[in-house]
Amino acid sequence: MSEEPQKPTRSRAQKADPDGAPATTPRRTGTRKAKHEDPTIASEEATALAVEAARAAVAPLNDGSGPTAATPMEFTEPPLSSASSDAIAAAVAAHPSVTPPYPVAAIPAVPGPGSPILTDDDLYLFGEGTHFRLYAKMGAHTTSIDGQEGTYFATWAPNAQYVAVIGDWNNWHAGHNPMQMRGNSGIWETFIPGVVKGACYKFHISSRYHAYKEDKTDPFGTTYEVAPRTAAVVWDRDYAWSDSAWMQGRGRLQHLGAPMAIYEVHLGSWMRVPEEGGRSLSYRELAPRLADHVKRCGFTHIELLPITEHPFFGSWGYQSTGFFAPTSRYGMPQDFMYFVDYLHQQGIGIILDWVPSHFPTDGFGLSYFDGTHLFEHADPRKGYHPDWGSYIFNYGRNEVRSFLISSALCWLDAFHLDGLRVDAVASMLYLDYSRKHGEWIPNEYGGNENLEAIMFLRQFNSEVYKHYPDIQTMAEESTAWPMVSRPTYIGGLGFGLKWDMGWMHDTLAYFHRDPVHRRYHHNELTFRGLYMFSENYVLALSHDEVVHGKGSLLDKMSGDIWQKFANLRLLYSYLYGQPGKKLIFMGGEFGQWREWRHDESLDWHLIMFPSHRGILDALTDLNRLYISEPALHELDCDTSGYEWVEANDADNSTYAFLRKAQSTGDQILVLMNATPVARTHYRVGVPRGGWWQELFNSDAHEYWGSGIGNAGGVVAEEQPHHGRPCSLVVDLPPLGALFLKSHG
Repeated sequence: MSEEPQKPTRSRAQKADPDGAPATTPRRTGTRKAKHEDPTIASEEATALAVEAARAAVAPLNDGSGPTAATPMEFTEPPLSSASSDAIAAAVAAHPSVTPPYPVAAIPAVPGPGSPILTDDDLYLFGEGTHFRLYAKMGAHTTSIDGQEGTYFATWAPNAQYVAVIGDWNNWHAGHNPMQMRGNSGIWETFIPGVVKGACYKFHISSRYHAYKEDKTDPFGTTYEVAPRTAAVVWDRDYAWSDSAWMQGRGRLQHLGAPMAIYEVHLGSWMRVPEEGGRSLSYRELAPRLADHVKRCGFTHIELLPITEHPFFGSWGYQSTGFFAPTSRYGMPQDFMYFVDYLHQQGIGIILDWVPSHFPTDGFGLSYFDGTHLFEHADPRKGYHPDWGSYIFNYGRNEVRSFLISSALCWLDAFHLDGLRVDAVASMLYLDYSRKHGEWIPNEYGGNENLEAIMFLRQFNSEVYKHYPDIQTMAEESTAWPMVSRPTYIGGLGFGLKWDMGWMHDTLAYFHRDPVHRRYHHNELTFRGLYMFSENYVLALSHDEVVHGKGSLLDKMSGDIWQKFANLRLLYSYLYGQPGKKLIFMGGEFGQWREWRHDESLDWHLIMFPSHRGILDALTDLNRLYISEPALHELDCDTSGYEWVEANDADNSTYAFLRKAQSTGDQILVLMNATPVARTHYRVGVPRGGWWQELFNSDAHEYWGSGIGNAGGVVAEEQPHHGRPCSLVVDLPPLGALFLKSHG
């Protein structure tokens, strides 16, 4: 079939390698060190008093057994004892008028009602791999304990000997706010009074192994500093939603029998502000503009390239370090919630590209988190991706599965998203994916299937659909792996839909060919008939097809200028005539000439030209036809909704097939002519007589076509043809498609 699309990569560790080779050992990169930033201190006098008091209190205990406030960075021993913490607290309490430069950790023995603090049950479920709401417990959460307002912090670092919270309130000193290990759970926690919403922080981790020390950003962070800065920010996910009507009714709008026309979007480059240096729009600026465009074009959904926080803009979001946070490049979490809320109120669903397949090697992120390969496999044959220079999650580890599934549910719970498209599924399923002989390890049965990843994907889909049966999960899976979109209880992976990568490759190859050669490649459009109902498919013309020198969709088309536009209209007609949900990447709706560039706006000015406007109008009409005609969507995933009429006319490069409606009995005949020669008086068989209305003609003058058509429709003759009792005699336009409807 097809190869998995490759994502652009650029980790900071790789950039530092003068030979350009992927890093296989962790490097201390991109981190904020102690005293790296100016501290935020109320007054120098207050600070001096507090520091003096605290140091005096711990002086008798500073016997070399551990780090202290006076020696924040150079330490190799376990953290401060509880006696030291109590002494600091007593010293600060003795100066109630003084604001200390660093608050003091104090964990209550028993979590209160509604507390974010981890309970024993939380610890058990996390270790078991069945805690799927970790975002409500781990990370940073503002709360009140014993009447003191502050923030509770928790992170997972089982192989650390010392962990501390460092932030702008303590001048990034690693000795000021040590954390405590909760039993043998591997989770370190602390409560810091006085730390409030908006504070920047990281976790300073000193490992038991290899003298490894690193400042790590929070894997569970709610939001982060704007890149290239990498600290997490204490924040919440509070928001007053107004999309209840959408949420209650979305199930009927995105089930397998509903029309789904998806507009794939990269928020950072969809539209920019040239008057302000070409900056990207914010979430709140995007909401009305994008919603208006999507509604005008007739799309039902948008699909966002990953907006999970990512350090390198050029990765398009596919190299994430913040799996629970929308990127702060365009605003805060509540701004993204507003974006979702607004689109929902406009009747537009939102799908997120979600990437549990790999993560970047940046030293401040998940890689080598506690001085060991915690989130990734230790063996590079299973834990390192040779194509993308990234680490692969260890799906066999219970805590990692809890982390990933918690991320998925966070986007559905907290952000009201309507679906998740899982990226690079093939790379997860196969142990030998993109690896030569000797570069991979067989599974316990000697095969190349990644049994742990299979288990994870089934668990992910089971949990998602258990809580949200009205959403859709989609797999970007490029091989012939069976039953990707079949239920787990019959052996499937459990996805709702699968991208048809084979259709995309075959179709684009066909339309790139000169029409004179298409007769020899007729099967590139008919081959799909052998498998089109083996899965629930999405027919995707995605971002991966308009980058890396592949050219835009319009530029891929063969022929002169007029033929390129006609071919693109024909391609879209074929897309909307075939069974399956539809997806088109931004810019394709008006026929952008150049490839997509992630750091530039789309070429919106092209819409002023009749040729490009014709593409936009044709696609808009196809979307409205797809939504309004049950025959074109009702049986998208059912064999009874499709029937070939003519699949063998290779000499003329014509195709004919029927789409059928279950509810109305309507039938729509789709006719295609893939040559620039008009086929006049072309006879095609139909199952019944009467009037066949011409619903759509891709060659219409309004679309910048030549205007060859059938005056609104054709009456069927009682002359058998193509094994049918009746037939139509039609004029097929050059490089054109017709949609003819017979009412039931």
